[in-house]
Formats: sequence, structure tokens, C-alpha cells
Amino acid sequence: MSAKETLNLLKNNENNLFIIHYSCENLNDNNENYSPRITSIAVLHIGSSAMHSFSIHLFAEFKKINREDIHEHYDVLEGEMLKQFFDFVAENDDGYWLHWNMTNINYGFQALAHRYKVLTQQDSKRIPDTRKYNLSALILSIYGKNCVNHPRMASFMKLNDGEHRDNLTGKDEVAAFTAKEYVKLHKSTMSKVYWFQHMYFLLKQNKVNVHNKNWGYKINNFLEKPYIKILGFIAVLFSIFQLLQFGWSTNEVFRQKNNLEQVEVKPSTEKHTPKS
Repeated sequence: MSAKETLNLLKNNENNLFIIHYSCENLNDNNENYSPRITSIAVLHIGSSAMHSFSIHLFAEFKKINREDIHEHYDVLEGEMLKQFFDFVAENDDGYWLHWNMTNINYGFQALAHRYKVLTQQDSKRIPDTRKYNLSALILSIYGKNCVNHPRMASFMKLNDGEHRDNLTGKDEVAAFTAKEYVKLHKSTMSKVYWFQHMYFLLKQNKVNVHNKNWGYKINNFLEKPYIKILGFIAVLFSIFQLLQFGWSTNEVFRQKNNLEQVEVKPSTEKHTPKS
């Protein structure tokens, strides 16, 4: 499916379209588990702009666990959080999921399912791959892989109003988790989801700001405009008219030439008398 077809699909299904992002422990080996612990998940419903939050600090408050003691109940809180998230997924079985590079076991839907199984010994509700759409890859497929400098998300944010006060870098999120700043961490996760929504709307309007223009795409997009198609259709009709006119003129020349060749030159009938 082309990028244009994918965008049309998402536009036509915005009542079932969700944007998702999550925060977690350090993605490298220096954490307490083999796989990084999930700390918060934010899901935004495009059709209603309703934000759905899943976070260990919210469950800790519900269970009346003090903030200072949350780390002693990580497994229970993370398991409950993931259960509620996957229950939400099951309730929205017809949903489409827009994300930013959530594509593998290191960081992605597989990581969420893996952590759920580690903590509950149960399989989670699976989201079909055909209903997951990578916003980052979609933007790059339209504007080109070299449209912004690395790191790409940071570059896109600087160019497209994404530097929100609540936004944390990956390094800052790890530091916030270590410092047990769970609210700060979840606010950062939500701010990114809101920015993804902003980028999706810009993409629909073809107004994403980039460092390097993809002129091939811009030309193709220009040629797709309705008035350009109309002008192109008129040009084709004019070319066909000229071709027909040329064919008629050529045929007329050949006809006249054939008529001339058929004219017989009459021999002279005058008799010459010899001179005496």
C-alpha cells in the first residue's frame, strides 16, 4: 500500500484511529530485568481527542500505595497497568493504531505483550500488524529518508512545534524513572502523543516542515492537483486534434499528388511539312 493510500485509509477511519506511545526503563542492559519495565502508556483517540492514560503511579494511588513505596510494588502495578491497557485494546478490536517506531521487541507492541506475559503468565490481546501504522516511516516515505537531520524525532520537533515544556528526551525519561518522578514521566509520554496527533494533521495537509525538500514527491504531488489534471487533459485533446489535422493535411497532399500523376500529357497532332 502506498503512502497516499495509507493516509486515505487512516482519514476514512479516524473514529477508530488511536495514537499510542509509552515510556519505560532504560532500553539497555543496566536495568533490573532482562526486558525494560513499562512505566506508562498514553493512547489518544483521534475521533474524539480523548486521552486514555495507563500508568503505574495511577494504580499506586488507587491501591493507596505511597509514592515512596511504589518501587516495592513494581511487578503488581505494572501487571495491573498492562492488563487494563490490553482490556482497552480488546474493547476496541476494530481500532487502527498509529505509533512512532514501535516496531520490535526492544521497543514496541511486542515489548508490551512480552512484559504482560512475564508478569501475569498470560497471553495478551494481539493487535494485527495490518492495523499498526508507523507515523515516522509514513512521513519519511513521503518526504524522503534524508528530509531531516538525525536524531529525527528531535529534528521534527524543532521544525514542527514539538518542543513542549513537558517533553523529555529518552535520557531524561530514564533519569525521571530513576528519580521516581512518575507524574513527570507520564506527562512527557502524553505530550509526545499530542505532538504525534499534530504531525498526523500536518501530514494530511502536506505541511510537515523538513530540512531537505523531496522534489520528486513535490513534483508528483503538484501533478496530482485537480487543475493540473484538467490542463493535462486539455493538452492531450489539443495534441490529438493536431495529430488529426496533420493526418488530414498529409492525406490531402498525397491525394493531390496522385491526381497530378494521373493527368496524361496529350501528344502534339501538328504535321510538319518539309521545306522545298
